[in-house]
Amino acid sequence: MKLNLSQLEQYLSKAAWILKGPVDASDFKSYIFPLLFFKRISDVYDEEYKVALEESGNDKKYASLKEFHRFIIPKDCHWKDVRETSVNIGVKIQYAIREIESANQEYLAGIFGDVQWSNKEKLSDELLNNLIEHFSQYNLSNSTVSADILGEAYEYLIKHFADLTNKKAGEFYTPRSVVHLMGQILDPKENESIYDPACGTGGMLIECLEHLKKSKLNPRTLKIYGQESNLTTSAIARINLFLHDAEDFHIFKGDTLRNPGFFEADSLKTFDCVIANPPFSLDDWGSENWANDPFGRNIAGVPSKGNGDMAWVQHMIKSMNRNGRMAVVLPNGVLFRSGTESKIRKLLLDKDLIETIIGLGPNIFYGTQLSPCILIFKKNKEPHKKNKVFFIDASDQIRVGRAQNYLEAEHIKKIFEMYCENKDVDNYTKVASIEDIKEHKYSLKITLYVEKILEDDLPSVEEALSELKIIWNNSLEYKKKFNDLLKQFIS
Repeated sequence: MKLNLSQLEQYLSKAAWILKGPVDASDFKSYIFPLLFFKRISDVYDEEYKVALEESGNDKKYASLKEFHRFIIPKDCHWKDVRETSVNIGVKIQYAIREIESANQEYLAGIFGDVQWSNKEKLSDELLNNLIEHFSQYNLSNSTVSADILGEAYEYLIKHFADLTNKKAGEFYTPRSVVHLMGQILDPKENESIYDPACGTGGMLIECLEHLKKSKLNPRTLKIYGQESNLTTSAIARINLFLHDAEDFHIFKGDTLRNPGFFEADSLKTFDCVIANPPFSLDDWGSENWANDPFGRNIAGVPSKGNGDMAWVQHMIKSMNRNGRMAVVLPNGVLFRSGTESKIRKLLLDKDLIETIIGLGPNIFYGTQLSPCILIFKKNKEPHKKNKVFFIDASDQIRVGRAQNYLEAEHIKKIFEMYCENKDVDNYTKVASIEDIKEHKYSLKITLYVEKILEDDLPSVEEALSELKIIWNNSLEYKKKFNDLLKQFIS
């Protein structure tokens, strides 16, 4: 039976409820995702085994050959082996996943995270048995659950966990609509490389894969690179990419600004597309080493000690190849803050690297009401875009919700169309020359360039007085009718 997205979401949500109590809601993902992936690769292995068995006329030795399987599952390390365990279940889980990691070092090293499954104070045999039985309800092989649907279920849970914990999901969850817009703008092609230096759970990298699929191109040709400082989150990113059928990908665990993970010879590796939603206004970002950055990333200056936004921007610029393009989500303060950021903006503008600035509406990131912006950079602009910056005010392109605002498909379509057209439109867009920007002291505040024209719908004084006279006369008439009715009731 094929599983749909709704069924999977319920399936994974129930797993969270089983964990509720002994496990803090903020840690649910650390337990659910590894078990889900363990079950998935076991079911995929069985599916591949069955196909090979049928092809070989029931030759079990033949069906077990490595050539027929994406992953090696060592003896006694299959999901069914864990399910058959009734005592010290956590120890068995720990053993099985570590042996699987060890047998598949190239792809699965560290992918199951660092949860102590053998901790019986937190994970009793009864709880783990309930969890294993719950996950055993469905077959999660490729024929039953597509990678795309399983990936979407992941995204649902990532946001759901943020809801449960009342945390700012913006740290690890970027609204899918924003990611989709950025993917459309970057427009990755076959055989290109894409890099996210703050990849979180891999949502932006996956969007680039999906973009190729929608364009009827081969997504497996995309070369994917990501870096993430959190161990669990980086493991989830790798699992997520597996589930979306990515092939050529590399996720590095580490602090990007202090310890970048990708190199070519003695220099930072460069890429065709660079995309990110880095942590907003990071205060402890490693400023102490930036003045003499060994990787040459201070191309426009040293950002302020308490705000890493422009450090991320410069790292990403340094990571573009000579024809590279880049999209980054940042708080809109980067457009106009003074001090060192003003100097950095000036130098980036002088280098003619900024192509487009898109101002988004407020409260579209979960847990924060700020209005973010998307900055588009290109190493080699098209001739008609040189020495110019295109401003898009998309602040009204939202559906207002009770707790959060939303970018709908219609809004994304309109913003993308405005980006492609690259022309002045009253109330929405402005192509500004570098000279225009100099006049505003290198501030990139969108309202300085896109003027909102307020339509004057107010009546004239004469029209207003005339309308007021009519209303007054009507009120006198209604008052007289009311008094007449009142007299009838009294008498």
